[in-house]
Amino acid sequence: MATRAIDSAGEPQRRAAARVKAAPAPRRYAPEETRARVLEAAYQLFSLQGYQGTGTADIARAANVSEGSIFYHFGSKRALLAELGRLHGEKLVAAMQGDDALETLDPRDAISRCFRFCELNTTWEAIQGEEECKGGYQKAAPDPEAEPFFLAAREVTQAWVERHVEAWNRHHGITGVDPAIAASLTFAAVGDALHLAFRHGVTPEERAHILEQTIRFVKAACMGGEG
Repeated sequence: MATRAIDSAGEPQRRAAARVKAAPAPRRYAPEETRARVLEAAYQLFSLQGYQGTGTADIARAANVSEGSIFYHFGSKRALLAELGRLHGEKLVAAMQGDDALETLDPRDAISRCFRFCELNTTWEAIQGEEECKGGYQKAAPDPEAEPFFLAAREVTQAWVERHVEAWNRHHGITGVDPAIAASLTFAAVGDALHLAFRHGVTPEERAHILEQTIRFVKAACMGGEG
C-alpha cells in the first residue's frame, strides 16, 4: 500500500516530465523569422492570458524558439509589448483599408471596419487595462504597463489616418484641411466612440447609432462634409 501511495503521488510529476521531454526542442530560424514567430506567439498569448499572465518562457515555447532569443531580439518583455503595439496597429490599419485605395476608401467603410475589428479583438482589453475594447483608437490606458503598447499602436494608426485624410481630400478636391490635425482629432473622436460603443450593456442598436454618428462627425469635420 505504501508503495502504491508513493507511486500515485509521483504520477503528476512523471506526466509533467514526460510532456517536457516530448516537447519539441527550440529550432534555430533566420533572424527575421524568429522575430516574426515571437511577435505572433506573444500577440496571441497576451490577448488570451494578459500581459501579466504570460511569461517569456510561454512565448518561447509557443514560438518554438529559445527564451534567450526573445531577449536578444527585443531586449525585454516590456519592449516586446511596444512591438506588439505596432503589430496591433498594423492589423487594425489592414482591416480598415482592406483592398481599397486610400483616395477612394470611404470613411464610412474605414470606420465601420474599425468597429468590427474591435468587436473581434476584445481580448486585447487586458493589455490596455480597460474594460472595453478600444482597438488602436483610444486615449491612454491608466495601467502604466500598457503604455508602450498603446503609444506604438497609436503612432501606426494615426499615421495611416493622416495619409487617408490627405489622399481622400486631394482626390475629391477638398482644401483647407490640415491632415495631421484632422488625423489627431479623428483618432480621439473614434476612440471615444469605441469607448461608448463597447461598454457593458450597450445593445446592437445603440452601437449602430454610435457608429453612424461617428461616421457623420468625422466626414463633416475632416473629410469635406460629405454625407
